[in-house]
Amino acid sequence: MKLSLSLDQFNAIMAERGWVVFEAAVSQDLVVRMTADLEAAWDTCRAVMVRNGVATDADLTVHHLVGQRPSFLDYIDESEALDPYFEAYFEGRYILNSFGGAINTAGRTSYAHRIHRDIRSYSGEMPLLLNTLVMLDAFTPQNGATWMLGGSHKRAEKPSDDEFYAKAEQAVGAAGSVLVFNSNVWHAGGNNTTDRSRRSVTPMYCRPFIKQQFDYPRAVGYDAGPSLTAHTRQVLGFNARVPATLDEWYQPPERRMYRGDQG
Repeated sequence: MKLSLSLDQFNAIMAERGWVVFEAAVSQDLVVRMTADLEAAWDTCRAVMVRNGVATDADLTVHHLVGQRPSFLDYIDESEALDPYFEAYFEGRYILNSFGGAINTAGRTSYAHRIHRDIRSYSGEMPLLLNTLVMLDAFTPQNGATWMLGGSHKRAEKPSDDEFYAKAEQAVGAAGSVLVFNSNVWHAGGNNTTDRSRRSVTPMYCRPFIKQQFDYPRAVGYDAGPSLTAHTRQVLGFNARVPATLDEWYQPPERRMYRGDQG
């Protein structure tokens, strides 16, 4: 990743507007691989949605991609360049909370098109969650670039539709750009009016003491931990696991499942 934004600039923008786009931050080779893997993951997720009767409001959205296809784990490796920014936001360590994706096509919508935020309880100035969105296609006004209401992380109440669309901006960028935003920011997926899909993946991060939406260490395999980079082990949550036995609990600090530097 090639990042030109300084930490001071990032902190100032996140404090005031609540969101920022790192332009063309992901290698094009990885973008191509994630795009293909996202299409394949859609088939996998859709089959489970249909089987379990929950396909009605999840059209063209996928969830928990890490462990499904290799490129998504490779993205965690490559995203280490963003680590200083994310640690500045959280003021310390963080882990992956969820890793989904979306395929936005003309005439089809999902829950992501409604005005929403991705944290159930307003956290105010306490940074509990951080949203990111990797643009696998160029995001434009025409193909449904995400609407962002800058500064709305400072308020608890949901804006009206009229206020939201009068003041919100669309987060545009080239393929490989990464949108990063405070999870308290109100946002909404845009409508795709083109004849081509607009695809993205959406890693979301949290403080290590918050429960992950998916057991990512288990998904990639508990035994895989030693083969991963220190960054990827941390982000996947290998250093913030919950012991299940007294033997796992009573361990020296360097072998504990929940490490002392996780907050």
